[in-house]
Amino acid sequence: MWVMGHGDMEARLAAAAEAHRERQTAVARHRELLRLIDDAAALVRELSQAHAREVRDVVRLETVTLTRVIAALRGTRHDAIARERAEADAAAYRLGRAEADVAALRGELDGVAARLSALEDAPGRYAAALDEKERVLAAGGDSRARRLLDLAEARGVAEAELKEIREAQHAAAAASKALHELRRLLDSADGWSTYDTFFGGGMISSAIKHDRLDEAAKAAALADQRIAALNAELADVPGGGAATALAISGLTRFLDVWFDNIFTDLAVRDRIKQALAGAKQCDEQVGRIGQQLDGRHAQVRARLAQLAADREQTLTTAA
Repeated sequence: MWVMGHGDMEARLAAAAEAHRERQTAVARHRELLRLIDDAAALVRELSQAHAREVRDVVRLETVTLTRVIAALRGTRHDAIARERAEADAAAYRLGRAEADVAALRGELDGVAARLSALEDAPGRYAAALDEKERVLAAGGDSRARRLLDLAEARGVAEAELKEIREAQHAAAAASKALHELRRLLDSADGWSTYDTFFGGGMISSAIKHDRLDEAAKAAALADQRIAALNAELADVPGGGAATALAISGLTRFLDVWFDNIFTDLAVRDRIKQALAGAKQCDEQVGRIGQQLDGRHAQVRARLAQLAADREQTLTTAA
């Protein structure tokens, strides 16, 4: 009988459908990464020009020019130089972050390209499996054949979807961990900033505060990377549109919060409060995304269980 002798074909069809689905996802991600790299490279060029301008401003104030003489006469030269240096440092920081983003995207592109190379024959294998299915159905006399092959193909698609959901769940967990660390550091910086602002502070408290801010800046950069990775994984999840709509829109972009020429303790404290609020909102959104992914994971598991039950029933029911 066909049903008893062609189980291998079911496995081939399921595996071919899974690989075909995975390759389609990789092709779409490869195309999206090329677009993102173009945008990120354009930003690097823009920030590089901005950094060069800021450096020229510092040089202009540090050399003998009419601007320097006027600033000195007004007693504002040192403040102006400090401000320009801060702006140059901010521009350099932005540029470094943008260059790191490009490098990360290119690294991911290399990984996707390698996966595409490994799946190069997936369309051919899937087409061959469908051709084999068509031949068997045309030649076979068992009425259960079509049902079993349809179930095998559906199982392959569901297995690929489950893999994508698991990858998105791992990305959500990594993003959540990074955001928790960011919030912890910002909470610490907030405490020291309050002490510095309202209770006199001093060199020690100020130094600790700035250490926490440096650590928070690094944590925010990591959180940005984790959130970008999460968004990339969400794009691969079927039915993940609702989760994608909740995705982060740069709320943890630390630079947008910090580099605004701040020179007073009160202004620093205000920026910390803003960063805390943004990190909290991000964390809550990632939590909701994780819950949606958990629900989606359960749905696909239930679908696979139903497919297995349908296959068993088909095999144990007389033709």
